[in-house]
Amino acid sequence: MSGNPIQHIILDRDGVINADSDQFIKNPDEWQPIEGSLEAIARLKQAGFLVGIASNQSGIARELFDFATLNAMHAKLQQYLAKLGAHVDMIAFCPHKSEDRCDCRKPLPGLYQQLAQRWNIELDGIPVIGDSLRDLEAARAVNACPILLLTGKGQKTREQVPESWHVPVYDNLSQAVDHLLEDASC
Repeated sequence: MSGNPIQHIILDRDGVINADSDQFIKNPDEWQPIEGSLEAIARLKQAGFLVGIASNQSGIARELFDFATLNAMHAKLQQYLAKLGAHVDMIAFCPHKSEDRCDCRKPLPGLYQQLAQRWNIELDGIPVIGDSLRDLEAARAVNACPILLLTGKGQKTREQVPESWHVPVYDNLSQAVDHLLEDASC
């Protein structure tokens, strides 16, 4: 195969791409991108990355919104990205509450494994960007490379991450993407 190998990246949604809320993001009007996040995804796409999202969406199980509403939020994301000549390649989400004991709710790695299976790849060293400890725990469970953002719940999460994990920390998605595109290592 000639050229560079395809690179993959997995992003959390709420708190990484769009503003988060302790009351959940329940409809497309509440879904608002964090400044620079969509442009960062566009830069990843221009660099040849396949971009996946892995997101816990327990608001479905809590009956705060339904699948159609979640799809409308994701359609809004894709429409915004299309204006920048970009898109997200795959979105995996967990609709369950923690008490449902599924295997897809982060910190379990099921969502990341779904993306890997769909892409037919191993997750070793794949950058996984999140703002919560459970994002980082799920990434570590599949030997991916966890990256913490200080947006969303990231400030609080930074205090919870053991130093021994050596997790890179960035102010926002734009800064993390700048680093990845410059260095290509996690």
